Amino acid sequence: MTTPNRTDNDAATEPTLFSAIITPHRSLSSRGFVAVMALVGGLSFIGGMFFIWLGAWPVIGFLGLDVALVYWAFRANYRAAAAFEEVTVTPSELRVRRVSHRGEVAEWTLNPLWTKLDREHNEDYGLLKLFLVSRGRKLPVAGYLSPHEREGFAAELSAALGEARRGPARIGV
Repeated sequence: MTTPNRTDNDAATEPTLFSAIITPHRSLSSRGFVAVMALVGGLSFIGGMFFIWLGAWPVIGFLGLDVALVYWAFRANYRAAAAFEEVTVTPSELRVRRVSHRGEVAEWTLNPLWTKLDREHNEDYGLLKLFLVSRGRKLPVAGYLSPHEREGFAAELSAALGEARRGPARIGV
């Protein structure tokens, strides 16, 4: 799904009709993470002291293991948040670039004249999936967005593709 005979100099002279960077949603900030870990650690420490007082000292090791596992799960979640998807539309190309949380890059370049949006819609949940379809191939996009956000993204991307299909605007003709 690449467009032949394109150079980066050509893309630099074209206006950008649409550009979006989509990242996974994370509801807990770094300050929130510290607060949650302090709470979990504090409760485990208090529980551990109680069990030591009762004479069941081995329990404190398991409580410490629980704190370590919660910490590990949050760190893995934050590492996964480094992934993103970038969608850019110019009059002659539609570029989708995905970067995984490990830094692996996958890039697709499509012709906006031959590309259409395909939607999987559910009446209860909204827009579930959004695909770019070109030459019989489907490329899923905006997977990190909620159904409501995906609908707004689809509307803006559809408008940009329509503008690319209309061609450059002529002034004073």
